Amino acid sequence: MARYASSPCFLHELQPGYRGHNAPSDPVAWSDIARWRKGERKRLIDDRRSVPPDERRALSDRIAEKLDKVIGSLEGRLISLYWPIRGEPDLRSWMTARIRCGAQIALPVVIRKGWPLEFRAWRPGEPLERAAWNILVPSNGPAVQPSVVIAPLVGFDAASYRLGYGGGFFDRTLAAMRRKPLVIGVGYARSRLTSIYPQPHDIPMDVIITEE
Repeated sequence: MARYASSPCFLHELQPGYRGHNAPSDPVAWSDIARWRKGERKRLIDDRRSVPPDERRALSDRIAEKLDKVIGSLEGRLISLYWPIRGEPDLRSWMTARIRCGAQIALPVVIRKGWPLEFRAWRPGEPLERAAWNILVPSNGPAVQPSVVIAPLVGFDAASYRLGYGGGFFDRTLAAMRRKPLVIGVGYARSRLTSIYPQPHDIPMDVIITEE
């Protein structure tokens, strides 16, 4: 069962009319939700980093197996993945194997704070550089529009809402995309929350995949 750094119950006490995603955007309620999310974010990241590397690799392999079933045929699919940080599931072996099978891969790039992400095409052997949060990104790949976006998550809930790192990059990007991709959140089952208390700017994943 998930443990909480601070109980989310106080949100209802401060905002009796709170009804989740459809609730009005109230500055007081949002301030407390943001504070709660920050605490949960730290707890969940610390928790997953405490998992031994061998166990994390095994969990990542089980997640990768499920990705193939969800995505299906790779023909004509351009898949955005990510370079793992802070104990995220490492799907780079899966990515390399899918490239051998003919898949096209892109990696997300932070262009500027408050802007949508840019997706750049990439293949193993092409140059990478360090960018925001010291993440490796393609140095000069062309900007592309993926048909599948795989987003790492810090936490998630039963309604498929994703708790990320707090920058809002994926929500902002998905809202700005001309064609909606298949959006897959990936993470560990231990990161499940009762709710992330979604706000109007939060966009749910189409599906969330864990090792379970």
